[in-house]
Amino acid sequence: MSLAASPLLVATLSFLLAAGVTMVLVPVVRGLGLRLQLTDQPDPRKQHTAPMVRLGGIAMVAGFGLSLTVIWLLGGFGLLAPARDQLIWSTLAGSLCFFLIGLADDLFDLSPWPRLAGQFAVACVIWSQGVRIGAIDLPWVNGSGSAIALSDSLSLLATVIWLVGITNAINWLDGLDGLAAGVAGIAAVGLISVSFSLHQVAAGFLAAALAGCCLGFLRHNFNPARIFMGDGGSYFLGFTLAAVSIVGPAKGLTTVSLLLPLLILSLPLADMSAVIMGRLREGRSPFHPDRRHLHHRLLRAGFSHRRTVLLIYVFTQWLAALALVVANAEMRFLWLALATAILVATVVISRRQLQTERALTQTSPSPEASLTSCRDRHG
Repeated sequence: MSLAASPLLVATLSFLLAAGVTMVLVPVVRGLGLRLQLTDQPDPRKQHTAPMVRLGGIAMVAGFGLSLTVIWLLGGFGLLAPARDQLIWSTLAGSLCFFLIGLADDLFDLSPWPRLAGQFAVACVIWSQGVRIGAIDLPWVNGSGSAIALSDSLSLLATVIWLVGITNAINWLDGLDGLAAGVAGIAAVGLISVSFSLHQVAAGFLAAALAGCCLGFLRHNFNPARIFMGDGGSYFLGFTLAAVSIVGPAKGLTTVSLLLPLLILSLPLADMSAVIMGRLREGRSPFHPDRRHLHHRLLRAGFSHRRTVLLIYVFTQWLAALALVVANAEMRFLWLALATAILVATVVISRRQLQTERALTQTSPSPEASLTSCRDRHG
């Protein structure tokens, strides 16, 4: 059987290749970073207490790119129309450019405004290559059922805001071990499902490779992490996720395309919006670093590092399942039921564990009290 004749086989191979390459390359990148002393130093705002290499995005980009290249060499893109083939390479080029912007920040500690300007410039170029929001289908607004075509200026504005907004939402989410990679991986899996349901295999291939590199990186990044993805890695994940959601459905299905990642990422997007508004209200720059993000709030509420990440994971997968229902994907209600059960069970168990830990803390004597009682007992 030809590889091109089985889109599901191509996506599976893309996923496995990306996961394997990323998993193998991460220790190599980490060793190189340690030798060159390219590490992220701890500070009061950060969770790590020792210097950490933050170049993990190199392994992720390599896994993603090599996976797609191998699939192309094996003829896996043979079932795609030339225009859809071109969109894959445009997305790959854009993800590489966004990664380089983040890598430059990792290495040279750039200020936010040059990074933002670079992101806008790259997004404009990618729009010119066909990765664009060309129409919006709002059936509850447009009674005719046809998509509302956007002018070039509106298309450019919507596309740039979409690409840059989701990229920075993922970047700001990267505050705990495994959080950004896990959320992006869940989003990518959701995109695989909806893309194949809508017979958009190009987007499915891209999403499969993205999910694979997320899984391969989590092997080394889940708490306690041995390496960070850095801004390069988070920019790569955010841009690729946003671009895949545009590449996927055709113009008449743009609502489905945009609603899925919008639902999946509604938590980090809402968190980013709330943080920006809070900083502006205090007269600070939107990029002023602080500890007001959602994961910081959960940590202050008493949840452990892993439990905080897990709670955000399960809520994200529930949102992904809800988006699949809206997208009319296959077995959507089964996935929603399973996701709801996982969410409820995780929340209930986490809350009970937190209450138990608080009760033990309140009833256990402090070290000073224990020492005093020992001195009293012995004389």
